[in-house]
Amino acid sequence: MKKVFLLTFYSLLTAFAIHAQSNTVSVPYPAAIAKPEVLLLKEPAYSFGKIPQGRPVIHIFEIENTGKEPLLLENVQASCGCTTPEWSREPIAPGATVPIKVGYNAYSDGHFNKTITIFYNNGQTKALTITGEVYKLPPTAAPENASVQFLKQTNL
Repeated sequence: MKKVFLLTFYSLLTAFAIHAQSNTVSVPYPAAIAKPEVLLLKEPAYSFGKIPQGRPVIHIFEIENTGKEPLLLENVQASCGCTTPEWSREPIAPGATVPIKVGYNAYSDGHFNKTITIFYNNGQTKALTITGEVYKLPPTAAPENASVQFLKQTNL
């Protein structure tokens, strides 16, 4: 009886080991292979520093097509209406560099952090960022000087 039990146990153990080894072979799934990056941001972020309120500012970002085929920018979208991107709708040749012009209107005072998203190649995205600090200008260019009024009256 002991021999039958040991023989059965050994047979089951061997069968389980063979089955486990046959299932460990894995084949990489093609969807898991990452696509190579084809859009290179030469400068992903820019700080305007301190800018006066009500004076728009502009920065030009450069992007490069590092792929082997023409690249089409489907859309360039800012996170709010105070930021306006401009870009070419023409395909970008392999190895070519093109500008994306980003304007900020500086209407509201205080710190700002805005994101500009680039949509390309059927759903891929990259993000640009602009930051800065908008300060209020004084109500007049210079404080009023009472002496100026006096001089105007005496020279008449």
